[in-house]
Amino acid sequence: MKIKFSIITVVYNASQVLEKTLLSVINQTYNHIEYIIIDGGSTDGTVDMIKQYASGINYWVSEADKGIYDAMNKGLREATGDYVWFLNAGDTLQHHNIVTDLAGIAESAGQPDVLYGETDLMENDGRVFAERRLKVPKNLTWKSFRMGMLVCHQAFIVKRSIAPEYDLQYRFSADFDWCIRCLKKAEEIGEERQLHKSENINRKGRKDSTQRALRLNIDRLLCKKTVLLGEKKILNSHLRIVNYLYEGTTTSNRKASLKERYYIMCKYYGVVPTQIRHLWFAVRTFWAKLFKNNY
Repeated sequence: MKIKFSIITVVYNASQVLEKTLLSVINQTYNHIEYIIIDGGSTDGTVDMIKQYASGINYWVSEADKGIYDAMNKGLREATGDYVWFLNAGDTLQHHNIVTDLAGIAESAGQPDVLYGETDLMENDGRVFAERRLKVPKNLTWKSFRMGMLVCHQAFIVKRSIAPEYDLQYRFSADFDWCIRCLKKAEEIGEERQLHKSENINRKGRKDSTQRALRLNIDRLLCKKTVLLGEKKILNSHLRIVNYLYEGTTTSNRKASLKERYYIMCKYYGVVPTQIRHLWFAVRTFWAKLFKNNY
């Protein structure tokens, strides 16, 4: 059975940039794609464009919503694929074979819970002008996001079975919170699987309850390392996956977005460690501006 990807595009009054997004999905060589469009009740011709390409869209709706993350939640509820993947209006997939390539990687790796890759930045006219400054880590964990959003939301593909809904208390950075929660869930599931294997092995050969309990405690300590390095439930595709429209909603609300990210980081990583890291972020940003690479 082929892996099915649910690609979800949320849009509102973006008729000038939506078509290239639609075409980048509809023209994929991979056949097992469920394409979902959630429109927020556009009045600029966006709905007419969606209708124009309706034959390549599995589900679409145009109605008022409570913002971009409410729209994403609607898309999640409609998705039926093995993986969910958000591609916003204006963003495009790297090339026509990228989903085929990712499906092959996922299949050969035993369908990991999270797939991720690199991102290029794109102008409104479709011209790619830079690589994203923040590079994805070789081995991604939920703690990696202590250093910022190292993986672009559009290059972060998650098993639908572990994907939570977005937290609507965040208006501009709920995707940051969502990615962390997905990674935490992937690691927890991986640890449970590994521990279950260890328990089965111990039951077969150990009659002494004290010895068995000691062995299980040791296994628990080793589980995280085994899952991350052996099970590969969070997998780096080593591919450039998407072209990201740089002047998107988060970019145009950058200060509000960064403020939300700060509070999210405090929630997961602690206040003092987050404050210390923000001193490093300030240095990193200054250095990037100095060398004109503030992306």
